[in-house]
Amino acid sequence: MLAAVTFLIFFQAYMVAPIIPALSQTFSTSVQTVALIVPAYLIPYGMATLVYGPMADRFGVSRVISASLTAFTVLTIGTATARSVEQIAAWRLLTGLGASGVVPLALVLVGRLFPYEQRGRPLGWLFGAMAGGMAIGSPLGAMLLPIVGWRGLFIFVGVAGAIALALLQRYGTLITRAASPVNGTLREVVSGYLTLLTTIRAQRTYAYVFLNSMFHSGVFTWLGVFIERQYHLGPTGIGFALLGYGIPGFLLGPVIGRAADRWGRATLIPIGLFLSATAAAALLLHLPLLLIPLAAIVLSLGYDTTQPLFAGIVTSFGGKRPGLAMGLNVFSLFIGFGAGSLIFGEIVQYSFTRALSTFAVAEFLLALLALWVFRTERPSALTGR
Repeated sequence: MLAAVTFLIFFQAYMVAPIIPALSQTFSTSVQTVALIVPAYLIPYGMATLVYGPMADRFGVSRVISASLTAFTVLTIGTATARSVEQIAAWRLLTGLGASGVVPLALVLVGRLFPYEQRGRPLGWLFGAMAGGMAIGSPLGAMLLPIVGWRGLFIFVGVAGAIALALLQRYGTLITRAASPVNGTLREVVSGYLTLLTTIRAQRTYAYVFLNSMFHSGVFTWLGVFIERQYHLGPTGIGFALLGYGIPGFLLGPVIGRAADRWGRATLIPIGLFLSATAAAALLLHLPLLLIPLAAIVLSLGYDTTQPLFAGIVTSFGGKRPGLAMGLNVFSLFIGFGAGSLIFGEIVQYSFTRALSTFAVAEFLLALLALWVFRTERPSALTGR
């Protein structure tokens, strides 16, 4: 059920970027202005996770997940009432603040229910749901736009959120037993966050979560605009071109997680980073349109073999306060998402070639460095952690 809710949240997050060109025409506003609705959601989402983690530790995971999902439902439907791009951005900002308590706390529950050496597979299910939301939200949002309009997209997701909220209530007792509240003062919470960042393992993990999410968000947010300009496609064509994004994680998430448990994250993380950089570099070659979905699949596979594995490492942090550790992880992830879309947008004003080259080179360097940085993330080296 948590995987289904995770799917829904990522569906609505990723249905927005591909419809940026259409929203630009609808509101007679520049693409750069409309594109701001992406970080308007992502950055508040990331910032709010720093609050939801301590709230869950204090009041219980079940209560906070229900409250956050309720906010997501109401605010997503409210977005359909917007009459301008500025109003859409305001609704997206509020939705980011309200919705960010569900996914990180679902990841916390995995840490409570499974020992470290067995978390890869359940984390694979959750990240597979994220990837599925990306895979279906990106193309379907663009494809449905001419049929139901952008308002209809938000209403549809909001109604689905209400249904998911009702179904999730039956698991409240199970969630409460798995993650009971932990009392603590504000000073202890702040101290907990600072303590998390005192170890080299945590510093390198959170840094890579941030930098890798910057890369993926930057490239993906502007991919629909790139396809429109490069191949002169409308919303439906953009949807088909992005059809492969998210499919690897959706189909292979548990398999990738199991491989991480078996062979270690030291092997898979650099591979994922290299795949991501290769996909971005390939877009510079002016590929035939038929190969764009393949590039999207490779880009997605790079994400699916990095961020879920970073989350697996983070589940071993935090001690009695796992909400803090996962909150900081999702904070790094979504702040990176927002920053990446903003930075890519600034560079793309010069050219897509410059923007893609910059991001591809940066990701290649991260991949090379990861060979050394994550060399100890192997099953034998982590026994007992």
